[in-house]
Amino acid sequence: MTRQTVVLGAGMVGVSIAWHLQRRGHQVTLVDRRQPGRETSFGNAGIIQREAVRPYAFPRDMKTILSVLPNKRVDIRYRPAGMLNAASPLLSYWHNSSSGRYKKIVPEWASLIQLCLKTHGPMIEAAGAEHLVRREGWLEIYRTQPRLEKRIKEAEEARERYGVQFNVLDRAGVESKEPNLGKDIIGAIHWLDPWTVADPGALVAAYAQDFMGNGGKLLQADIQKVEQAGERWRVVTETQTLDADEVVVALGPWSGEWMKGLGYHFPTFVKRGYHMHYAAQAPAKLNYWLMDAEVGYLLAPMNAGVRLTTGAELDRIESPADEHQLEAAEKVARTIFPLGERRDAAAWKGARPCLPDMKPIIGPAPRHPGLWLAFGHGHQGFTLGPATGQLLADMIDGKPTEIDMSPFRAERF
Repeated sequence: MTRQTVVLGAGMVGVSIAWHLQRRGHQVTLVDRRQPGRETSFGNAGIIQREAVRPYAFPRDMKTILSVLPNKRVDIRYRPAGMLNAASPLLSYWHNSSSGRYKKIVPEWASLIQLCLKTHGPMIEAAGAEHLVRREGWLEIYRTQPRLEKRIKEAEEARERYGVQFNVLDRAGVESKEPNLGKDIIGAIHWLDPWTVADPGALVAAYAQDFMGNGGKLLQADIQKVEQAGERWRVVTETQTLDADEVVVALGPWSGEWMKGLGYHFPTFVKRGYHMHYAAQAPAKLNYWLMDAEVGYLLAPMNAGVRLTTGAELDRIESPADEHQLEAAEKVARTIFPLGERRDAAAWKGARPCLPDMKPIIGPAPRHPGLWLAFGHGHQGFTLGPATGQLLADMIDGKPTEIDMSPFRAERF
């Protein structure tokens, strides 16, 4: 008998899970209040980051911490109320970022990242989405030689341990790829492995369309309740009630709150982020995705214009937008590339779903048979969605997984 599965959340992670389960013969309904790829997956930088074998750690050195306190940095901002609200998970995040703990976390995290291209590839092909994807890597640009040299050493270690490929560019090399950059950029690392996407939301939508074209169902509705019904599950929405053998919670930054209703209290928190699109001043053209590594923002040549994405803002998910971080990033960005006028009426705001050990939860809920979890991917939900989909589908079907999934089990909390 065909297994009936409901996947909650139509971002990159949820859509990828639904896609994989549908391919394996499950009868899958994907549920979200919005169309696929319109929340967190819509607003990211659009990089499938094969090079990102190290998760973002909490700063531990006093110099960096003191520089954050005035709350004027581009790469990280905070609001006191948001910090207080997430005090416990943030303290755990700081603890897990100690050298000993972080050293253990990196290879576990990297095992996921190493699957990203091989799992995105078949989905891109099946969805006919090649026109959205470039396979030319991206540039991490630097102003100072010591910072560049430090990063080169980290890149060399990533190449040795995890097969990450890169080239080092001097000023002439940078100019050959981006002739319109400011003169204070002295060099860059050209990460060769990653793929870039000119419209991240459109890629998620293409995956979802392929899922539906092969028999999957999409229900756009607010979720009101998730509950056990004997040995099965019931999902109540504003328009209809769904009965299923399994339910997958892939609700991104909202997952933690939803899980409280089922008796789970995971230490979730969010890192918010903003983006804005710009024209380029003629005749300048941005050719590559650029990370201004010493400042902490990214410029990307998207279909909608040059997208500027900010670093992290530590605050509650529901707090009003604060565009000061974006404005600070824009001011710096205009010194390295000739940005034109803004193309959006207001900044887009989203939230990255985080857990304090920098790893997602992927696997079964500890106390509820038939309930599966996939959230907490931090900055890399867009990168890791297809890998998560493949791995979780293997777990649901009782098949061996390509990597060890014990570091991602919910029981660790």
